[in-house]
Amino acid sequence: MSQAVRVRFAPSPTGPLHIGGVRTALFNYLFAKKHQGTFVLRIEDTDQNRYVEGAEQYIVDALNWCGIPFDEGPGKEGEFGPYRQSERKTLYQKYADELVSKNQAYYAFDTAERLDFHRKDHEAKGKTFIYNWHNRLKLTNSLSLSEAETQKRIESGEPYVIRFKSPEGRELILHDLIRGEIRIDTNILDDKILFKSDGMPTYHLANIVDDHLMEITHVIRGEEWLPSLALHQLLYEAFEWQAPQFAHLPLIMKPVGKGKLSKRDGEKLGFPVFPLSWGESSGYREAGYFPEAVINFLAMLGWNPGTEQEIFSLEELIDAFSLERVNKAGARFDPEKTRWYNHQYLQQKSDASLAELFGQQLSQMSSVSTTAQARMSDMRYLEKIVGLIKERAFFVSEFWELGSYFFVAPENYNEKAAKKQWKPDTSGLLEQLLPILESLSEFSSQPIESEVKNWIDEQELSFGRIMAPLRLAIVGDLKGPHLFDIIELIGKEDALSRIRRAITAL
Repeated sequence: MSQAVRVRFAPSPTGPLHIGGVRTALFNYLFAKKHQGTFVLRIEDTDQNRYVEGAEQYIVDALNWCGIPFDEGPGKEGEFGPYRQSERKTLYQKYADELVSKNQAYYAFDTAERLDFHRKDHEAKGKTFIYNWHNRLKLTNSLSLSEAETQKRIESGEPYVIRFKSPEGRELILHDLIRGEIRIDTNILDDKILFKSDGMPTYHLANIVDDHLMEITHVIRGEEWLPSLALHQLLYEAFEWQAPQFAHLPLIMKPVGKGKLSKRDGEKLGFPVFPLSWGESSGYREAGYFPEAVINFLAMLGWNPGTEQEIFSLEELIDAFSLERVNKAGARFDPEKTRWYNHQYLQQKSDASLAELFGQQLSQMSSVSTTAQARMSDMRYLEKIVGLIKERAFFVSEFWELGSYFFVAPENYNEKAAKKQWKPDTSGLLEQLLPILESLSEFSSQPIESEVKNWIDEQELSFGRIMAPLRLAIVGDLKGPHLFDIIELIGKEDALSRIRRAITAL
């Protein structure tokens, strides 16, 4: 590409950032980095009525947590700032006036009541009211009024808006990098308001002016903006500016496949829809997801690499990404697949890094014995445990449930398992096993296993007669990794104590 690539992510600070917004930011980021370009964050806060305190910082924090920080934006000022539209509002009047002077826009004085009358009148006749070429001369605006009357109204302080003058009788041929050629009949377009009576621009004007002044080369945004593409293209033409290339991303659909994914879907089915928590809504970070896993699964929602590969590092995503491989159709959100991705990334983590995270979780537990606390603070011990249990885990938060018996002896035993596995002679057999274990000088997994299995063979017993009750005594259930690895880790004294307690209790 001859021109340096510049893309922007332009959210409104009206609440938390939905994962659909994160994916839009991600695709912009990937495209920019693929082409050694610049990723800009612009805060579109012209609608102050909907502004929510803390939302802008949330957006910044979410992008940073996901590992896709912006290159330019609030707090990272470049030569194209400021990056908040509220700080740029003095710019827009000039451009609105320029369009009026070019006869590409006009002043409209119609009151809300008058427009509502026309709307209801059309509805009564089974029609839709559209303010454009076919009726604009019958309405109250600078096209139907004389220049003197228009000036008089403006000078007297009468409220007005500036509307774009949509062309009549044209077929627009637009190109979208994802959807290809799009044809629009301009006769069906309405004369959108560009500048409001409160002196603020609408999204359409501010968006175009800012993209032009910030030298944005590619506008990559959600498909909900596709209906605005014709107007935006016409605005570029009216200003005689070169338009950026456009790409409209598919929606992220509900797990059932119909309709756009919403916060309510997450609440109903128990999964996050925000990257970070907001109010009472949990985020992916708080739910225990790794940011790399979130980025990976979001990248695969609506894009495919053309191969069977599913696990991508950020660098691999940058290398493989292209807008040509983004789908037109909506992408169904699969909560189980997101869990699968986190499981894959958890397996890739080193035991040391997972032990550190597990240790942070354990440090919040106080109502445990001194022995358990000592084990919880022993990082080498935690590493060994993590190495044994992580294969079964989707989240670090599951480690305690999967391995609590490494720290505390079972107080209760799985009732169903005990009933099935603990026979009348089981206690006696385990009593015989105790001195075998006690006599071992090397109390590690392989020697313990050899001695126990040799004893089972000598007694002409089946392995099931001993192994299942022994696991029940050590763990309290028939779950867990290799039994003799567990016995090695908890140590001889604890192992013997647990067996004796089970013989008494069961």
